[in-house]
Amino acid sequence: MPLDMRNRSASGTEFEDDNDSLLSASSSSTISVDEEDVNIRMSPNWCAYRHLIESHGFRLDTCRDVKLWYQQYWDNLTSQGHKVTRDLPGYTRACNGGGDNELCKDAGLPENLFRGTRCMDGVKVIIKAVHLRSREYDVVKYLSSPPLRKDPRNHLIPILDLIEVPKDSIAFIVMEEWSPQLVSETPRTLRLFLGALRQCIEVSDPSFRNVHVLKTSVELRQHAVFMHLHHVAHLDISIRNLLTDYNSHYAYIDFELSRRFDGIEDPRIRTCRGTELAPELERGDFSDPYKADVWALGVLIVHTCSMTGYHVPELSQLLRCMLSENYEQRPTAAVALQVFDSIIRRISPRRLQTASSLVS
Repeated sequence: MPLDMRNRSASGTEFEDDNDSLLSASSSSTISVDEEDVNIRMSPNWCAYRHLIESHGFRLDTCRDVKLWYQQYWDNLTSQGHKVTRDLPGYTRACNGGGDNELCKDAGLPENLFRGTRCMDGVKVIIKAVHLRSREYDVVKYLSSPPLRKDPRNHLIPILDLIEVPKDSIAFIVMEEWSPQLVSETPRTLRLFLGALRQCIEVSDPSFRNVHVLKTSVELRQHAVFMHLHHVAHLDISIRNLLTDYNSHYAYIDFELSRRFDGIEDPRIRTCRGTELAPELERGDFSDPYKADVWALGVLIVHTCSMTGYHVPELSQLLRCMLSENYEQRPTAAVALQVFDSIIRRISPRRLQTASSLVS
């Protein structure tokens, strides 16, 4: 399938970072979430909001919770014949706390994140504090609102609640706790691996079910194309911002750098932040935000192929296009998906059953 690399007019609305100053006119609502002071990382006094969060049906982790978690962790290791050590910083910190009911923050998380539990069923959650007028909250609230939340292509991490505190200009995003270990266990076959990749760039495509990429035979969905369809660019797509529930589902997180471009034709950005920066952004030039996401998707695919030991030479041409130095020559995420699907359909069922070179 040929790639249509044609880009829209180079003239358009431009946004410049680090101060996110607006170079062209736009709505006041856009400007309100582009001020740098509302997009900095929050460091809330979690104790002050504890009862509010509890009134919404969630508990922040206490010293008792942390000690119980470690006890269950050690019991599980012991049952498998492993030796355990109780000299772990997290457990020691919980034991040295002011009491079992005192909050116990995970020192490995930044100040704007806190672990917790949904009271009704014990589901583990992560609660993130953001400015009420931040870009991140604007994007998350938009993508998690109906009917977008029910769209099967939406791979936003499941949002369980949005708690707003207008008087303090703060909001708490309550999300399910998924694992960041995207490739901790290498997919057993090539088709499972390709199924995982497809969720990073795909749209709903019933015909793809014919190759049974996931043994659960569920329809795979996409979030990058979904975001772009709704005028949202993630701008920090990377392995560290993808989570898994270990049930063949993957989700995007961390929308701190993301932007909405409602009503803006041919937006352009210039930023020096993000994990996988496109070359034009590294040079300090302007770029199409959606094509910057495509570059990052290409890098993600290259990294995951290397980390999992799956060699898929059929993807080489597509990756060259996605990683083009000239952003105007990169395909859209939707076109990349179409080409990806056409490539996978040409791979034999026998080869799709092959294991990674890292699997002994």
